[in-house]
Amino acid sequence: MADIIQLLPDHVANQIAAGEVVQRPASVVKELLENAIDAKATSVTLVIKDAGKTLVQVTDNGSGMSVTDARLSFERHATSKIKSAEDLFNLHTKGFRGEALASIAAIAHVELKTKTEDSEIGTHLTIEGSKVISQDPAVVPKGTTISVKNLFYNIPARRNFLKSNPVETRHIIDEFHRVALAHPNVAFQMLHNGSDVFNLPSSNSRQRIVNIFGSKTNEKLVPVSEETEILKIEGFVLKPEYGKKSRGEQFFFVNDRFIKSPYLHHAVSSAFEGLMKNDVHPGYFLFLEVDPHSIDINIHPTKTEIKFDDEHSIYAMLRATVKHSLGQFNIAPVLDFERDKGFDTPYDYSKKQPTAPSIEVDRDFNPFKEKAKQGNINFPFKREQTQSWESLYVGLKDETAAVPGLGDIEFESEEVTGSLFENAETETGQTTFQLQNKYIVSPLKNGMMIIHQNLAHQRILYEELLKNITVKEAVSQQLLFPLQLHFSKLDIEIIEKVREQLEHTGFIFSELKGETIEISGIPVLILESHVVNLLHQLVHDIKEEVPDNGFSQNDMLAKSMAASMAIKTGVSLNREEREHLINQLFACKEPTVSPTNKPVFTTLDVSDLDKKFM
Repeated sequence: MADIIQLLPDHVANQIAAGEVVQRPASVVKELLENAIDAKATSVTLVIKDAGKTLVQVTDNGSGMSVTDARLSFERHATSKIKSAEDLFNLHTKGFRGEALASIAAIAHVELKTKTEDSEIGTHLTIEGSKVISQDPAVVPKGTTISVKNLFYNIPARRNFLKSNPVETRHIIDEFHRVALAHPNVAFQMLHNGSDVFNLPSSNSRQRIVNIFGSKTNEKLVPVSEETEILKIEGFVLKPEYGKKSRGEQFFFVNDRFIKSPYLHHAVSSAFEGLMKNDVHPGYFLFLEVDPHSIDINIHPTKTEIKFDDEHSIYAMLRATVKHSLGQFNIAPVLDFERDKGFDTPYDYSKKQPTAPSIEVDRDFNPFKEKAKQGNINFPFKREQTQSWESLYVGLKDETAAVPGLGDIEFESEEVTGSLFENAETETGQTTFQLQNKYIVSPLKNGMMIIHQNLAHQRILYEELLKNITVKEAVSQQLLFPLQLHFSKLDIEIIEKVREQLEHTGFIFSELKGETIEISGIPVLILESHVVNLLHQLVHDIKEEVPDNGFSQNDMLAKSMAASMAIKTGVSLNREEREHLINQLFACKEPTVSPTNKPVFTTLDVSDLDKKFM
């Protein structure tokens, strides 16, 4: 039998390795930014075009590379970070596998310009699909500039799997945040299609968080600090009232490396237990320092997962530290056993006898005198003699009977009889009931119909909002005092993109710039107190889905707003509200399903009930 196993060519092996390392343009951004940090750069600039599909360029002022290093950096398993297997457990740098640049060069056009501080002239290297096109001397500043163009140009199937530009840009910004937050002492700048997205000066951790997420973030932060023999914790958690339904602002860093850890996330969430609702997630920016020998970061190609030697101890310390910080800054109730000496009795008063207080009373005071004297001013009071109070009610019974309609008034003292359904009304003609403040039960000819009130209201609002966005005939209610809301710059840009559609639903924006939004009018279907939550949820949904322009964007907008504005589970509805909701539901085009394709109601036949009693 002929041999069938053969060695793969280098360019094929590089493309396979690129599948693990480079999943999307954000993966290239992550690797290049981490290389710039490892080169001890103090200033890093990221330039992207078309969400990184056309260009990803990173420029730093780090140590640079020599001619030989520049060429070897694109070879597989070539690295300056480790020399032996033992170095894998004593890592102080970001990248160490030596596969990133080789994988990137296998699936893109790469251009490298680099120079060390000691060299008089630098190197200009061009590679296309792992093939070196040119390597020439060049006059370049100290540091390194890597340009990655036409990503996945030789793997069109992989390029077709990339999402839309807004989605890919969102992933790039996420990677940029992770590197920038971990290194506040490094100045970062990000440009997208020629426009300035971020310009972060060198600062401390708190200022870096505020510069990225907006100036209003400063008042939301609660400092966290603890140091033990095993672990050092620094950073911030957000106050419980600023929790969100999405898991956006949650960052763990171990030895300045961003990680994802559901186990540690549970530790932080348990520290907030009792302070937040079940469907709300806390925000945090926590920096952990541990001994490099006690962790293994080589268990995932992207190095975002870490194995700890003693996870249980770290869990307990993290939970206790966050809980202590919340109590220390009066966020959570605590028992304080330390006595405040300010409340102690002074030593001089310890042997003094207490004296009874003296009270002076004017025994001649009579409020029923005809004349009361206050100072030198006389105030005459003349009390008119009236008949006894019973005379005020003479003939009232007869008059009540004569007035039509007053005899039907129900009084609170009337006896209330029990009912099969909770909060059921006892008036005649009752056709609907509310069950557990969640379902509306309506009898049918051959059974009953059970309607989910939240999903039903979502369907009603969804069709109405979609109609308003399309027809542009929404009604607004003017606010007496305009609302001033604060968002990050990225969130403001997202709202600006859908501003026209929001105005068609009834919003009126009097100002939208910087980090501030001023709203002078809102849709009639929403309460003023719900506007902030609605916009936050809308921004989150756009970040997650990011539809292209057109009907899909209007559809997503209507779905998000309907979910935020709909009647929630637990809200009690009276008879008129229940019947109005049912009438509106069956006036919709698709009353059977919610905007997210969940069933709105179900029917229960009498025969089904009969089977329960057999």
